[in-house]
Amino acid sequence: MALFSVVTCMMTDWVRSKPWLGLLGNVSAAMATVAAFGLCIYLGVDFIGLNLAAPFLMIGIGIDDTFVMLAAWRRTSIMKPVPERMAATLSEAAVSITITSLTDMISFFIGILSPFPSVQIFCIYSGFAVVFTFVFHLTFFTGCVAISGYCEQKNLHSVVCCKVQPLSKSSNKSWFYRALCTGGVDPDDPYNPVDNPEHGCMSWFRDYLAVALNCRPVKAVIILIFACYLAGALYGLTTLQEGLDRRKLSKNDSYSIAFYDRQDYYFREFPYRIQVVVSGKYDYSNPVIQEQMENLTRSLEASKYISSAPIYTESWLRSFLSYVNNSATDIEIRDEKTFIDVLKDVWLTPRSSFSLDVKFDQTEEHIIASRFLIQAVNVSGTNQEKDMVKELRRICIESPLNASVFHPYFVFFDQFELVKPTSIQCMVFGALIMMLISFIFIPNVLCCLWVAFCIISIELGVAGYMALWDVNLDSISMINLIMCIGFSVDFTAHICYAYMSSKQKTPEDRVKESLYSLGLPIVQGATSTILGLIALVLAGTYIFMVFFKMVFLVIFIGAMHGMFLLPVLLSLFGPSSYKDEKTESDKKDVEKDLNCKLQQPYVIPHPTLTYYHSSGNAKSLQGSPATSLAAFEDRDPGLGTSEDSNSTESGSSQSRRREGQLEQENQRRHDVWRRSIGVLYGVSQFQTAAPAAAPRPDYSGTSGEGAQNEQERRTVRTVSYLGPYPSQSSTNQLNRDHRRSRSYHNLHHSSRYLTDPR
Repeated sequence: MALFSVVTCMMTDWVRSKPWLGLLGNVSAAMATVAAFGLCIYLGVDFIGLNLAAPFLMIGIGIDDTFVMLAAWRRTSIMKPVPERMAATLSEAAVSITITSLTDMISFFIGILSPFPSVQIFCIYSGFAVVFTFVFHLTFFTGCVAISGYCEQKNLHSVVCCKVQPLSKSSNKSWFYRALCTGGVDPDDPYNPVDNPEHGCMSWFRDYLAVALNCRPVKAVIILIFACYLAGALYGLTTLQEGLDRRKLSKNDSYSIAFYDRQDYYFREFPYRIQVVVSGKYDYSNPVIQEQMENLTRSLEASKYISSAPIYTESWLRSFLSYVNNSATDIEIRDEKTFIDVLKDVWLTPRSSFSLDVKFDQTEEHIIASRFLIQAVNVSGTNQEKDMVKELRRICIESPLNASVFHPYFVFFDQFELVKPTSIQCMVFGALIMMLISFIFIPNVLCCLWVAFCIISIELGVAGYMALWDVNLDSISMINLIMCIGFSVDFTAHICYAYMSSKQKTPEDRVKESLYSLGLPIVQGATSTILGLIALVLAGTYIFMVFFKMVFLVIFIGAMHGMFLLPVLLSLFGPSSYKDEKTESDKKDVEKDLNCKLQQPYVIPHPTLTYYHSSGNAKSLQGSPATSLAAFEDRDPGLGTSEDSNSTESGSSQSRRREGQLEQENQRRHDVWRRSIGVLYGVSQFQTAAPAAAPRPDYSGTSGEGAQNEQERRTVRTVSYLGPYPSQSSTNQLNRDHRRSRSYHNLHHSSRYLTDPR
C-alpha cells in the first residue's frame, strides 16, 4: 500500500511530485490508529482479535483523504504563496474529507448499539480510529503539505531536496538529466507551457471519460448496466442465507474442520444433546414438584425437534423414582431429609452417570439446582435451529418451574435470531443519518436525493452479491454492512460536492470538472484500500476473508457509482446550471439593491473656486499647478494652433519656462496637490473647451503689459461648484461641458484619487 501511494503521487515534474507525501499519508493513518487503540485500551475497552482488521481499514481511509488533498493542491497556482495555496486546498478538500470522516465515524458509532459485545468492541476501536485519522490529516499531514509547498516554491527536487532547473532551461542538458533532475517553473516565464504541463491522468478523466459519459448512447448503456446490476443484487438477496457455520471459525488447515465434517456426515440425525436446567430450592420429595418435573420433561419430548423415545432422555429424577418405587429396594421416602439422604448416600455414587446432575447447598441438606438431558433430532439449517431454540424456551417459560435450556451452540443460534433485525435497523438508521449529513454539506435537495439513491443501491449490491460470493448473514457480515454505510457515501459525496461547487454553466461541463478534480483520487483511494486488504486474505481465516470480500464489494461498487452512474444521473436529472441556482427572490433582491445604489448619478465633487479679475490675484495664482497645467495643455508648439504660438517668446524660452513650471509643481506637497491637479485639470479643460478667440496682432507695443493682462483675463475666471448639487447659476451647457471634460480626463489620465466612495 505504501509503495502504491508513493508511485501514484509522482509526476514527470520532479518539483511537483509528492512521493514523500504519499508515504506520510500512510504514516499519518498508522499513527492515528495507534493513538486510538492506546486511548481505548487506557479507557478499559477489551481488545479482541477482530480489531486487527481495523488498521488496514484506517490506512485505506487515510490514503483516500491524502489523494483528495493532493488533487486539490495540484489545482492551485504555483505562483501564489504557500499560505494562499493551503487556504485554497483546504477550502476545497477539507469539506469532502469532513463528509467522509463524519459518515464513517457515525456508521461505526451506530454499531455500538448492536447487542453483540464483539460488534460493540470493534466499532468502538474503529470509530475512535476514524476520529484520530481525521485530526491527524488536518494537522500533521497538512503541515507536511505546507512544507512540501515551500520546497516547491524554492524549486527543490521532491526526492533529494536539491535545487533544480526547470525543463525550459535544460534544453542543453542530457536526456537523463531532463528526465530525472528537472521541474518547476521559470521565474522569468512562469506560465511557459513547457513547465506547466497538465497532469496526464487527471486530464484523461476530463478529456476522455467525461466526454464519453456525456454522449447519449453511453448514458443509455450505463443505465442498462445499472439495471442489470440491480437485478443481480435482488436475485442475490433471495438466496441470502443466515447463520455462521462452525467450520468457518477455524483456520483453513485446522483439524476441527475434518471433525465437523465427519460429525455432520455420521451424526447429523442426532445433532445436539440439550441440557434442561432447573434452578431454585425445590422440595423434590413433594409429589407436586415431581409431577411438574415430569410434565416439563414430557412437554419437551413432545416437541418435533426433540426425540420422544425415553431412551434418549436422561432424567435423574425419573430414574431415581423408578429406583425407589422398585419393590426390591424396600425404601420409604417420608420427608425431604430422607429423600436427600437416600439420594446422596445410596443412589448418587461417584460412579453414577447422574452424579453431576444434582447440585446441593453448602449444608448438603437442600437441592439448589438440577438438570436433565434431552436429544434433538432432524434439525438442519439455520431456520430450524432458531425455531427449535424458540420453541424449547417457550415450553420452559410456560412451566411453573424455573427452567431453561442450554447448549454451547445456542450462542450462535441467538445471533441468528438477532442478526437480521439488527442489521436492517442499523442500515436504515445509518442511511437516514448519512442523508442528513449530505444535505448539511451539500445544500441541494436533488443532489441529496441522488446521494441517498446511491447509498441504497450500494447497500443492496453489497448484500446481494455477498450472498452470491458465499457469505452468509451473521455477526461478522453484519459488522461489515454497518461499516459499508459510511464507505458508501465516500465516493458519491466527493463527486456530488465537486459537481455543486463547479462554476460551469452546463451540466456536461460540470461533470467534466468534477471528474477532473476527483476522478484520479477515487481510483487511487479505491485501489489502495483494496491492496491494503489483501493482507487479510493471507491470514486464512473466515473472519478476515469476509472483511476482504465485503470491503472489496463496497469499494468497487461505490467507485463505479461515483465515476459512472452518479455523473450520468447528475447530467440528466441534476441541477441544470450554476446560474439557475439563484431563485427569483434573490434576483429581485439584487435588483433592488442595485436601484438603491444608483438613485443618484455618480459625480466627483469639485470645490468652489472663485477667482477675481484683479491683476493682483491673477498674478498670485499664475504659478499654481492648475494654471501651469492649463497653460501647458493649451500650447501646441510649432503647429500654430495655440495662442502661445504667436507670442514673442522663442521656443527655447518657452521650454525653459515649462521646465520651471514643472519643477515648481513638483515642489508642492504630493498628497495635497495631486488631487487638486486632477480636479483642476478638468476645470482647465472646460475653460479651453470653448473656441479660442482670435489672437491679437503681433506688432510693436502689444506684447508687453497688455498681452500679459489679456492672458490673465483669459485664464482667470469664476467657476461655480460642480458637485452633485450644482448651484443656481450653473447652466446646462456648463454641466455638459464639465462632464465631457471630466470623462476625457478619466479616460486618458486614470488616477485612484478620482474614485470617490461617496
